[in-house]
Amino acid sequence: MTDHPMDDWNRDSHPMTKDDFGCFEITLPAVNGQPAIPHNSKLKISMVIPGGERIDRLPAWIKYVTQDLSVSPAYDARFWNPPARDKYEFKHPRPKKPASLRVYEAHVGISTPDQRVATYKEFTNNMLPRIKNLGYNVIQLMAVMEHAYYASFGYQINNFFAASSRYGTPEELKELIDTAHSLGLVVLLDVVHSHASKNVLDGLNEFDGSDHQYFHAGPKGRHDQWDSRLFNYGHHEVVRFLLSNLRFWMDEYRFDGFRFDGVTSMLYLHHGMGFGFSGGYHEYFGENVDTEAVAYLMLANELLHSLYPEVITIAEDVSGMPALCLPLSLGGVGFDYRLSMAVPDMWIKILKELKDEEWDIGNICFTLVNRRDGEKTIAYAESHDQALVGDKTLMMHLCDAEMYTNMSVLSPFTPVIERGMALHKMIRFLTHSLGGEGYLNFEGNEFGHPEWLDFPREGNNDSFWYARRQLNLPDDELLRYRFLNNFDRAMNCTEDLIGWLGAPQAYISLKHEGDKVIVFERAGAVFIFNFHPSNSYSDYRIGIDVPGTYRIALNTDTAEFGGFDRVDLKTRFFTTPMEWNGRANWTHIYIPNRTAMVLTLEDPVSQTS
Repeated sequence: MTDHPMDDWNRDSHPMTKDDFGCFEITLPAVNGQPAIPHNSKLKISMVIPGGERIDRLPAWIKYVTQDLSVSPAYDARFWNPPARDKYEFKHPRPKKPASLRVYEAHVGISTPDQRVATYKEFTNNMLPRIKNLGYNVIQLMAVMEHAYYASFGYQINNFFAASSRYGTPEELKELIDTAHSLGLVVLLDVVHSHASKNVLDGLNEFDGSDHQYFHAGPKGRHDQWDSRLFNYGHHEVVRFLLSNLRFWMDEYRFDGFRFDGVTSMLYLHHGMGFGFSGGYHEYFGENVDTEAVAYLMLANELLHSLYPEVITIAEDVSGMPALCLPLSLGGVGFDYRLSMAVPDMWIKILKELKDEEWDIGNICFTLVNRRDGEKTIAYAESHDQALVGDKTLMMHLCDAEMYTNMSVLSPFTPVIERGMALHKMIRFLTHSLGGEGYLNFEGNEFGHPEWLDFPREGNNDSFWYARRQLNLPDDELLRYRFLNNFDRAMNCTEDLIGWLGAPQAYISLKHEGDKVIVFERAGAVFIFNFHPSNSYSDYRIGIDVPGTYRIALNTDTAEFGGFDRVDLKTRFFTTPMEWNGRANWTHIYIPNRTAMVLTLEDPVSQTS
């Protein structure tokens, strides 16, 4: 129904009919050649439930909803059907799936230094060129599916087919994605099919007056810790609703794939809450597995990969479910990648609990390469989880005491800032090069954003102070944030040249606990990390498999990255044919303390005798 003057919420004006599958529908013919419902009109569904009560709901498939807080916190449904002249027409094809995924996790609303909600238009104009320049090739957009509570970070969905109106219109989101495609950027949607908002007036909860139309009835249908509703994946119409939702975002907006949120919660009846996974197979194939949810995820991946050969699907799973990232034909669930959620936990634990000289080099390497053979992983040192209020980003852990006083180039380069910047680069570089077949960074963390994220809410007097990204910081020539930003770009660009993310897992030839040195080879390149807080090593012998002349492709210690230029970038390294650390050749290097570098083969023929 519409709030068109002729209608004025006449709840008996447009009766609907029920089809054989229990779905209500109505067809309204055009009036004088014009749509019966004018564009942007308000809509409601009104029904009388078995108890005799009349209830109003928003259509489950509505594509646009708006909120007027001066009237009510509940959303209004809008019939989004702009005339042809106002519809955005896509101009650019989808990019091909990259062999190396370098993912920039972003939130449209926080993408401004100002204390307000940023828009799709601003993200298109300001963020897309920045992301492209930084060397990322995939954008993972958070909080696009409409959510009534901004502070939920987009994870309490009330309208599954609606693009959030707080950032702009559906046409402006289409322009964002099409512009990203013109830059060669793949765009993934952070899709939430693991649970739903418990909102009744503008959500799916109690849509027909019952608690079990879309969700499990009773306690099984409620996630107590998330304060949300849980889908009944055994219900045919629920599965149809969710599958159509995936196809809608692919077709209507031309997203290139999805990062599925809360997959661990879907896979298990205990939702992963209060459960520690040891890796035993009884945990993955026992009575705690929600087989209906697993079947849905199989269907979802099979649908997407059948219809869209270049699609990318990523699972947010902390449990390590075997075969989650294998195709259905091999008995898998069908995801392309899983997130390596143990890696950021490891880095935070190390920074919280250990002195630099106590770092366990062997355990760091084990955690970074501990992934299931044949299943691709996206590694990250920190994501949005570590940026949220109550936690700390890596840079805040490293430099908290001096972030607001000594990040200016006009102030002394203190030991705290020197250490923090060096380790910020090294932690990210090691995670990038050793941790997976893809890499992810959360917006702002690439330059060491100095503050956490906290959305406007009652607990902070509805402040936007922390619900923003200070993107002006790396653009300021007088601040050291630009050095970290420069390194992040160089790291991604070097990967683009070498392609280590698309290469087989690295061979680690050295994990020296005393020296705090790690050496490994991947994609034909040699990576050297010296985490020692004070010891630099000259004439340090390392093993190399392929003989030849090597040069430095990237060095964290250059002045451009806030370093000390202790290594001459013109240096060439010549191999000697003698076994060392399990490799057929060796060479000598100079590796300063808290420095990492990668060597690439310049001349495969020339070598010392």
